[in-house]
Amino acid sequence: MSAYRQSPFANLTPVVKNLLIINLICFIPFVILSDDAYQRLIVENLGVFYFNAPKFRAWQIITYMFLHGGWTHILFNMFALFSFGPILEYAIGPKRFLNLYFICGIGAILFQWLVQAYEVHAITGGITIPFHFGPDDLSVPLKIREIYHVPLVGASGAIFGVLVAFAMLYPNLELMIMFIPVPIKAKYIIPVYIIIEIFLGVGQFGGDNVAHFAHLGGALLGFILVKFWRLR
Repeated sequence: MSAYRQSPFANLTPVVKNLLIINLICFIPFVILSDDAYQRLIVENLGVFYFNAPKFRAWQIITYMFLHGGWTHILFNMFALFSFGPILEYAIGPKRFLNLYFICGIGAILFQWLVQAYEVHAITGGITIPFHFGPDDLSVPLKIREIYHVPLVGASGAIFGVLVAFAMLYPNLELMIMFIPVPIKAKYIIPVYIIIEIFLGVGQFGGDNVAHFAHLGGALLGFILVKFWRLR
């Protein structure tokens, strides 16, 4: 007689399960459309732009969290949500977990905007550009063109909030990390990850198109919410 094997999805909590489903559904256009069509029809309408950009719309601060730019992007985020989300949702409850997820996701883009406003100010002396220009307009500095015409997508900010909250509530829980043969406590892993994000964000290395400051914004909001809600 074969032993009964429980499905790895059997213990998914309701909020985590629905977030996974929505993210996977929203990834379908990436799979079935060409890259150009996906960028034009989906990302440019639902990805989030700088608040002063001509293509910015208010709903983008929510919809951008459910879009991903590739397989690696969505697999990493959904694996982290699948791994850490259910435990955290069990601990703090579905309503509070959902609030944490969205607050961290929105906080991530607000923090990213703050950094971008600083970058725009450093170049132009103001945080907004009073005229429209195209992404190929060579009269405008490349950094300004990127800020105004390259949208952000991904649940990473919300996921970082979940990771920080998890590490604060379960600091001594030992985790296995890929390529590291020994378990490491959560209270050591997450801070190192944050330090790496700070280093990459400040360094602004060539070819790196990851919004590291959005990740840091989500992490910061996760920390603040755990303290504000006095979670244990």
